[in-house]
Amino acid sequence: MPERRLLPPGSARSGRQGGTAGERFGVGERKKGSAFRRYGGCPGWGRARGASRGLAALKLFIRRPQVARRLAEQRPSGRCVLLPAPPSSFKIRKAICTSPIGTALETRARMLRIMRKFLVNALKSSSLCNEYVYFRKTKMRVVSVTQQNCSLRSYSSAPGDVKSLRSVINPHISRIRNIGIMAHIDAGKTTTTERMLYYSGYIRTLGDVDDGDTVTDFMVQERERGITIQSAAVTFDWKDYRINLIDTPGHVDFTVEVERCLRVLDGAIAVFDASAGVEAQTLTVWRQADKHQIPRICFLNKMDKNRASFTYAVESIKQKLKIKPLLLQLPIGEAKTFRGLVDVVTKEQIIWKPTSDLDDGKNFEQKVLLETDDPNLFQEVQDARNTLIEQVADLDDEFAELVLGEYSENFDLIPADKLQSAIRRVTLAQKAVPILCGSALKNKGVQPLLDAVTMYLPAPNERSYGFLQWYKDDLCALAFKVLHDKCRGPLVFVRVYSGSLKPQSAIYNINKSCTERISRLLLPFADQQIEIPSLMPGNIALTVGLKQSATGDTIVSSKASAAAAARRAGRDAGGEKRSTSDVESLLLAGVEIPDPVFFCTIEPPSMAKQQDLDNALSCLQREDPSLKVKLDPDTGQTILCGMGELHIEIIHDRIKREYGIETYLGPLQIAYRETILNAAQATDILDKTVGDKRHFVTAELEVRPRLGEKAMTKPAIEYAASVIEVLPEELQGAIENGITNSCIQGPLLGFPVQDIDVTVQSLTVHPDTSHTMISACVSRCLQKALKKAGIQILEPVMNLEITVSEDHLSAALADLAQRRGSIQEIQSRQDNRVVVAAVPLAETMGYSTVLRSLTSGSATFTLELASYQALNSQEQSALLQKRMGLV
Repeated sequence: MPERRLLPPGSARSGRQGGTAGERFGVGERKKGSAFRRYGGCPGWGRARGASRGLAALKLFIRRPQVARRLAEQRPSGRCVLLPAPPSSFKIRKAICTSPIGTALETRARMLRIMRKFLVNALKSSSLCNEYVYFRKTKMRVVSVTQQNCSLRSYSSAPGDVKSLRSVINPHISRIRNIGIMAHIDAGKTTTTERMLYYSGYIRTLGDVDDGDTVTDFMVQERERGITIQSAAVTFDWKDYRINLIDTPGHVDFTVEVERCLRVLDGAIAVFDASAGVEAQTLTVWRQADKHQIPRICFLNKMDKNRASFTYAVESIKQKLKIKPLLLQLPIGEAKTFRGLVDVVTKEQIIWKPTSDLDDGKNFEQKVLLETDDPNLFQEVQDARNTLIEQVADLDDEFAELVLGEYSENFDLIPADKLQSAIRRVTLAQKAVPILCGSALKNKGVQPLLDAVTMYLPAPNERSYGFLQWYKDDLCALAFKVLHDKCRGPLVFVRVYSGSLKPQSAIYNINKSCTERISRLLLPFADQQIEIPSLMPGNIALTVGLKQSATGDTIVSSKASAAAAARRAGRDAGGEKRSTSDVESLLLAGVEIPDPVFFCTIEPPSMAKQQDLDNALSCLQREDPSLKVKLDPDTGQTILCGMGELHIEIIHDRIKREYGIETYLGPLQIAYRETILNAAQATDILDKTVGDKRHFVTAELEVRPRLGEKAMTKPAIEYAASVIEVLPEELQGAIENGITNSCIQGPLLGFPVQDIDVTVQSLTVHPDTSHTMISACVSRCLQKALKKAGIQILEPVMNLEITVSEDHLSAALADLAQRRGSIQEIQSRQDNRVVVAAVPLAETMGYSTVLRSLTSGSATFTLELASYQALNSQEQSALLQKRMGLV
């Protein structure tokens, strides 16, 4: 019998040392997301320990089969595979089995017969090989396989094909693309990003969201939940174009991540689920892109999914987004029959013919579609191209002249490059949106999507930014995101609009009015970075050394540069108060942060940890501007305010994992607001002597409810004619400060007051009175007026969208009625129903668990803040009793 020394040497020894007998018996471990696996190293290293246990199991099976069978009964999921080694001088890579072949309960003879058949396939498949092993004698090998590994999609490239991050090209600004991927949750953003990195050659192995080993989802919380929580930036090149890509979250709780990323991007890819079309969060991110005037292309993902419909998705985009879609591709098949697509512009068909389940999509057949190939498809493409030409001609005058003149008789003669140029002009002008399709998970359609990014989305110098004219060639950059690194400190993402950045250079922060020094510049690749010598206009990078800069800060080269830009913008160099909002937007282009809707108390395990908790919350607030932290003046407790239950849960988990503090959260509370019902007047007198100075103020204020559709959290302050004539200008700041501070906490429950107009009817001030005393008197007077006017509590109302099957529709509607929900619309989406409703936020606590129970886990829902609406008297009385502890 041949020698049974097992390879690699030492594996059997390590296998005997670790784990229980049941674990050693054929149970392999897989280290997900290791640096070797994701960035071009050998993925075999992650399985070393598990493989050694499998080798030890084989020795036990050969020498003592009866004991091995008993152990197998304890761990029936284990699988063992015996590989007879080839003759000496033959060199192969260690095969990692991806399907359960045989079991440990089979006899040795049967396993050998099975493996003689398996060996031929193992040697042929390069994707099953990942580590060189030399054989000098005839040997037996075992490869451990678990049930989990059997379902993995282990695509991989040859080790030499992976590019280094240092090889990223630095082309002319016209060949740079700053793009973001935005969509509803679970539409396939992260999977699409992963495929882009793989096909561009910057990662060796394709990760999967379900396995938690994608490049851009690197946070522990993201991998555990399978969702994107924070945006991640990656840089790669594609066909001599440099692409700076940001993968954004799709959950409504993290919409501020989308907002601040879109602020600095030049183009975007909107990803859609082809079976669902436009969903709730799709509308939100689309409105955000509209606000920043970002050109977009649409990618209809998941064309392989059951009930996927290209026609339905396009019609949904047309109706709900109110845009003109340009169909640049048509799918070949849908759902299970989806195998490729046809380029309408060039009339070429691209077909992926996978040779196995492990096909990575790199190999596809691209050829001109002929009428003999598929007459029906050929006619459909012909009609689609003619429609496309007519659409573009209606939107672009230059192309219309070309069509009506030279090619009026036969549209087939129009060159593809002429049509592509016209589509690009239309897209940049945001008159229409190109539509592409594919399936990122099945590795189809991503390469044409990358071509469309370079072909149709704008370069940085093709976007018009009004403020650049004031800076000319001086540095102008925007800080849009902050991360905290334990070793490097704060890492600030910046987008450079003009000028350049270099390490060890000083910069001036206009928002903070301070000078800082950049120690290093880093090129981002998710959680990995490499140092770069400079950053040219139009690019995005990380800076090290900025201690004060935060989201929305404008960075220039020096204070003198800011003064020069101010002069060019028609302002004085001394930094006087901005006269118009237009000038402010030119120099301080910030990011809008939504108000939080949930809050709860957070406490450390002991007072000794309070300072550590404060530091952790300070760092998290700088990273996440939608997170608010305040101190309760009555109880002294720290209040954590966030955008939703998931948002606060993630913050709590990060404090525990990243800062090592076991905190305690109080029950979640709703962020109500207060307003007034009637107009009222009040007078207050403050007369206090401090030292040898007498402070005397008499104030009379009038408050009125504001009538308007849009809610305003800041009060509108007016002055009576008799007051404005005699009021010194320096006292206006003290008066406005007192009114604003008084509106932060309402008189009834202490919530912010909104939608009020305040008129200062009279004000008498002693000459020695300080501004602080004036603010205190005005604030106290306003509180009196608010109480007289009658306080109305406002509660946040959410837009709720439920996707449910016809069978469970009635149960979902009955539950909404019990939650004070008002049904606005019931739509049809393929075989499902979409219920659009408005529901008070207080009634949605724990709704996900209830909905899963009612619909057997088949329904999904999304929430988005709609407005604040008044509570009726009965509900307001119940809320007051609950807050005072009477219920």
